[in-house]
Amino acid sequence: MDMLQVAGAVLVAYLLGSISFSYLAGQLLKKLDIRDHGSGNAGATNTLRVLGKGPAIVVLLLDAGKGVAAVWIGFLMSGGIDPLLAGSLAGLASILGHNWPVFFGFRGGKGVATTIGVLATLIFFPALISGFIALLSIVLTRYVSLGSLLFVFSVLIITVAYDLASDTLNLMFLFVLALIAFLSFWRHRTNIERLTGGTESRLGQKVNVQ
Repeated sequence: MDMLQVAGAVLVAYLLGSISFSYLAGQLLKKLDIRDHGSGNAGATNTLRVLGKGPAIVVLLLDAGKGVAAVWIGFLMSGGIDPLLAGSLAGLASILGHNWPVFFGFRGGKGVATTIGVLATLIFFPALISGFIALLSIVLTRYVSLGSLLFVFSVLIITVAYDLASDTLNLMFLFVLALIAFLSFWRHRTNIERLTGGTESRLGQKVNVQ
């Protein structure tokens, strides 16, 4: 029964993650499919490029909120399972939903904002420290993709270091955390190629939409 509860939480979290707020914003404000403009990514950064600051902030908060809500769904439906593990699995499911949304033809975003919501809920202080590192990187370079990758990598490293120092290793939780980090790097693989090639778009670049 406990495993069924967790499976139910994972399913609900995936469906929640599949709500693409950037797509809905594009439809509501300009009757467009945001995936056909800018970078083609259904996320807050592309919303900024295509629709502007206001819609981008709203999308960022809503996408992050999906991650927060998904983790809490996992906590509340964990039953006798470790709540941290159940929450992390539900959080991972919400990121998968954002990236491959069942409601929108499995064409989604890269899950950055949702990942931030998930990790900030699961492990607040490592996420907070990593957030400062990511923000500093974005301010200095204006590469959002680089900041995003530094965020997930830093969270993983800080969490592992803290757990080793305090002798509180939770291998299953760390495995899910590593999956989240791997997923983020894999979704950003083209960004990594552009970063190394010096052709990555910087924060503030806009596209014209007719």
